[in-house]
Amino acid sequence: MASSPRLQRMAFLVFIIPFLIYAFTRLFNLGLLPIFTDEAIYIRWSQIGSRDAAWRFISLTDGKQPLFTWIMMVFLRLIPGDPLVVGRLVSVFAGFVTLAGLTLLSYELFKSRAAALFTGLIYAVSPYTLMYDRLALYDSLVSALYVGSLYITVRLVRTLRLDNALILGMALGAGVLNKSSGFISIYLLPVPYLLFQGIRPTRRLFIYALLAALAAVLALVYYSVLRLSPHFHMIGLKNTVFVYTLSDWLSQPFRFFRGNLNGLTDWLIHYMTKPVLAASLLPLAVIWHRWREKTVLFLYFFLPFTGLALMGKVLYPRFILFMSMPLYVLAGVTFAGIFRLVRNRTAAATALILLLLPGITVSYFILTNPRYALIPESDRGQLIDDWPAGGGVRETTDLIRDRAQNGPVAVITDGTFGLLPYAFEIYLVDNPNVEIRGIWPVPETIPADIINLVRIKPTLVILNQRQVAPSWPMKLIAQYQKGNRVDRTLRVYEVEARPGPADENDPR
Repeated sequence: MASSPRLQRMAFLVFIIPFLIYAFTRLFNLGLLPIFTDEAIYIRWSQIGSRDAAWRFISLTDGKQPLFTWIMMVFLRLIPGDPLVVGRLVSVFAGFVTLAGLTLLSYELFKSRAAALFTGLIYAVSPYTLMYDRLALYDSLVSALYVGSLYITVRLVRTLRLDNALILGMALGAGVLNKSSGFISIYLLPVPYLLFQGIRPTRRLFIYALLAALAAVLALVYYSVLRLSPHFHMIGLKNTVFVYTLSDWLSQPFRFFRGNLNGLTDWLIHYMTKPVLAASLLPLAVIWHRWREKTVLFLYFFLPFTGLALMGKVLYPRFILFMSMPLYVLAGVTFAGIFRLVRNRTAAATALILLLLPGITVSYFILTNPRYALIPESDRGQLIDDWPAGGGVRETTDLIRDRAQNGPVAVITDGTFGLLPYAFEIYLVDNPNVEIRGIWPVPETIPADIINLVRIKPTLVILNQRQVAPSWPMKLIAQYQKGNRVDRTLRVYEVEARPGPADENDPR
């Protein structure tokens, strides 16, 4: 019996719920968390590239692929307002694509509306995805392209159509234009062939191999556009900062594996929470039911996760965000199973809410008071408590802007790349009364060029990385604590001495 129009409308409204939750949680207090160093870099790059076409490949100067910054350039040109919020909207948009992709992927694999619904719901309330969908970082876009590539690959296996191969080539190409981890989707192309069921497997395998190879070649063709930049070689150099080269790894293949594995697992547990992570692994206990689909999803998590544990040199929790996406689909399958098996709908809903409650609690604090959110210490240091965090940047920007209303002012920052000076350049670069200079390392005695600068205009010195002030003739006028650490502050000084001509060579 066909579904009535009323039931169809109800089903549609139910499926809208995860997207409404997503929209609220991603946009609410979007600018609450202060800018942190990587965000400052990417937003500043995008500002420069949006104003000067010659700098559209600016991210390659630091070995980063440009797709994320290209999208942000468009957002900055089209959307007025706070550059930090506009930059974060790129990740909000990418997370929306991920949510839609996971919902479609779940339904494509399991043909279950309940599994698709719960997959989207878990994603929407997860503190892991919530944190990174609200930051101007590459990683939400990495997840969107990873999920999109997997979904299109599944469609390709089941249809063996040329148009799907061409679309897959574009998705893979976007992935490698965004970040080097996008190559993982190419390396994993053989895995979804496990989904094939039917006659003439050898012929179908041959056709799939040809179509997958075509998609991979197209991706590499798109990637080759980066060779137009003289900084293309920087990508390889940057990769070696975070991942061991093959020769280095072969010399000590398992030396760091256990430590890396423990760290990555701890981050995964912290962000996904134990109940949701357990729910994502539970379908493997009944692997005989739709074992092909479950195996593909698990391998899309396990293979890159293990590879990073083996070869990772410098690791952060955001590096495994995209790998965790298949786990949300598996968790959605478990939630759908609970809802199906527990006939009392109130009891089933209560059980599912209890499973989500730890994550919802963390997400609540991320949205309202990130200082008290139970996130991994490595992220807490970067985003809230340590020198990469931007606590005090907004207040200092307002202070500089107020000073500049009375005339020219110079700003000296302890840093030439990163949070300082980029966070101030983002907001003040168009202010004709503000001159920003970065200096690193900060010398103990005041440099001659700054002495000369002080003669011309009031000069502020902002210290962020350096916690002990140099012996310059200056007074503290403001300081701002980083998160919960009283020993980490951003401090603003004003240089007091204005040497006359007789003091030209006196460093004091």
